[in-house]
Amino acid sequence: MSPNGDHGVPALPDEEVLRAQTYALLARLLARPADGGMLSALASMEGDQTPLGAAFSALAAAARTAGPQTVADEHMVLFIGVGGSELTPYASYYLSGFLNEKPLAELRDDMARLGIARADDVRDPEDHIAALCEMMAGLITGAFDAPVGLDLQRAFFDRHIAPWAPRFFADLETAPSAAFYRAVGTLGRRFLEVEGQAFAMAA
Repeated sequence: MSPNGDHGVPALPDEEVLRAQTYALLARLLARPADGGMLSALASMEGDQTPLGAAFSALAAAARTAGPQTVADEHMVLFIGVGGSELTPYASYYLSGFLNEKPLAELRDDMARLGIARADDVRDPEDHIAALCEMMAGLITGAFDAPVGLDLQRAFFDRHIAPWAPRFFADLETAPSAAFYRAVGTLGRRFLEVEGQAFAMAA
């Protein structure tokens, strides 16, 4: 995704920065395989005693035992595949059973209203889970304009992420070929649980 403008924005509270960083991390891990440098960075993470913190710790442990080629092979089998991937990480597929359906059209309408444009070098439909996580990160930080309030964030989350992404991450946790990405699935599922609860409390 790319911004339609470049605007100075005020500093965000630490909790908002952490939310944006987690969305951005999920986007990066799901868009393309982690290289050696990223695996080293992930391996140094420390969680806490909460379920989400435990998911960060599990991802760090998975990164310590995974190599770049193994992760690349796993990413290929899970999300790309030759003749079909193990998972289909698109909202349209999860919500309608087909690609490029109504959920994608609705997302494109909301992207236009929010000032979000697909980057020229991106070929995947915009309802890919990585793109949606990137969009949420950008809405929080103001990457596409100024940061939007919780009401708009919640509306985007409720319409484009909550109806299907938790199922996707649960599927990723149990996918036969998932090893490193099993931990990514757990992190995504638990993070979205926290997001959903926080939005509900703020409503």
